[in-house]
Parts: sequence; C-alpha cells; structure tokens
Amino acid sequence: MSHFTTIAIEIKNGDLLEQTLQELGYPVKQNTLVRGYLGDTTQAEYVIPMPNAYDIGFRKLGDRYELIADMWGIALNVEEFLGAIAQQYAAKTVLHSASQQGFAIEQQEVLADGTVKIVIGRWA
Repeated sequence: MSHFTTIAIEIKNGDLLEQTLQELGYPVKQNTLVRGYLGDTTQAEYVIPMPNAYDIGFRKLGDRYELIADMWGIALNVEEFLGAIAQQYAAKTVLHSASQQGFAIEQQEVLADGTVKIVIGRWA
C-alpha cells in the first residue's frame, strides 16, 4: 500500500520551480524517483533527496505541478515549506515576466516582515 500523498500547488514553470528550490537551499535532482515508506517509489520531474530516504517530489499534472511525498516520513512543516516556495516562486515569476516584457528591475528587497518588494520600470 502506497503512503504517498499529493498536494496540488499553483506552480506552472518547472525551470522557475527548480531555481526556487535551489535558492532556498534544497538540492534538486531531475526526472528521478521519490522514495517513501518501505522502499516505495514514484516518479517525479523534480526531487529533493532527503537524508532519511523519504524524498520530496514535484510532478507535472496537466499544466501545473503537484507535490508528492510520504508525509509520515518527511521531517518538515509542509505548510511552511510550501509557503516559502510559493513566495520565492511568485517573486521569480514576476521578475521573469517583467524581463520578458521589457521592464527593468529597479529594486528588489525582502522587508523585515518577509514581504518581497519589487520595483520595475520601463522608459516610454
């Protein structure tokens, strides 16, 4: 019986997801197996290998990704983990989109409360 749980997340760009995970300090492997309870495995596009043999994976489902992991084995607060990913990914998405549309990044900073402030501009 599989112990894997999937959580739908609002992430569409795999490259930005990988960059986000790396910037948050997680090592990332591509297109490999997610390890779970009693050696159970499942495939995912991006995998964070964990030292306790319970990995965290991100698998493409339609136009979005989902998190897949054996929640009993991973030793982290999933809400905080996903919150950090969502914030970093959102900032990267804004920066990427602004750059593609010809905007310049004038300022980027993380405020004391954790809010990311981005100022973009473009000469008309």
